[in-house]
Amino acid sequence: MTKIVIALVVIISLALLGCAGMSQTEQRTLSGGAIGAAGGAIIGAIAGSAGLGAAIGGAVGAGGGYLYGKHKESEQSAYQQGYDAGRQSQ
Repeated sequence: MTKIVIALVVIISLALLGCAGMSQTEQRTLSGGAIGAAGGAIIGAIAGSAGLGAAIGGAVGAGGGYLYGKHKESEQSAYQQGYDAGRQSQ
């Protein structure tokens, strides 16, 4: 159990350090997947299958991170359109 947790912490740290050239959505997808895999592995280890828990948690986390990233992109786009419309009306 301790080895799994240490390995996941190292993997998450490396994943987060590698986000420099990515878009915000890509960063959120990767971070969500890493956090989901860590949480899934911990819950899976308690339930008896850390690997299956990590796989399920990673998939769910990546999906959630992607959806959140797309939501934030849409929010930013709407803000920018409103800002541009306000600048044009002056």
